[in-house]
Amino acid sequence: MPDSPRRLDRRFDRRQLLALAIITVTAMIAIVAVGLNRSSPVGVRVGDQAPPLTGVTLDGGSMSLAALRGKPVVVNFWASWCVPCRAEFPVLKDAHAKHAGLTILGVVFDDDPAAARRFADTQGADWPSVTDPDGSLASAYTVLAPPQTYFIDRDGIVRSRQIGELTAEDFERQYAAIGG
Repeated sequence: MPDSPRRLDRRFDRRQLLALAIITVTAMIAIVAVGLNRSSPVGVRVGDQAPPLTGVTLDGGSMSLAALRGKPVVVNFWASWCVPCRAEFPVLKDAHAKHAGLTILGVVFDDDPAAARRFADTQGADWPSVTDPDGSLASAYTVLAPPQTYFIDRDGIVRSRQIGELTAEDFERQYAAIGG
């Protein structure tokens, strides 16, 4: 005698629930595994020591994050072709003028140094920016696209990060996290 339609529906529902449970458990295991893997693609985490950052500035000098130890530092990955970067440069400029102890270090992301230099000059950026010709700095900070900004305290610890454009409110809130 064939199963009644109601009984078939119940079996089908059980199969669906079992499949959903298996998918959910698998997803939870994957999330936990990624959270435990420090080299996952989520980037430098808040509380981590900032990765080393050294390079040649747009004006030909050399710059190192290690040389800035003892000061709060804002590391900003940017590019002249990046529309949100263009919008946030005035925020950085105003913050730099407002906070006497603030050090900003720009990192030029996947951009022509001459174009970056022209853009920084046009914007009146009075902080150094290093070039990243081989992408190693962006890779160390797991930057996939600009803008991306790290707020690093006097001990070299990342206290906050912003993926995407900074507003003045974002900046002030996150700057406070590094003793600003």
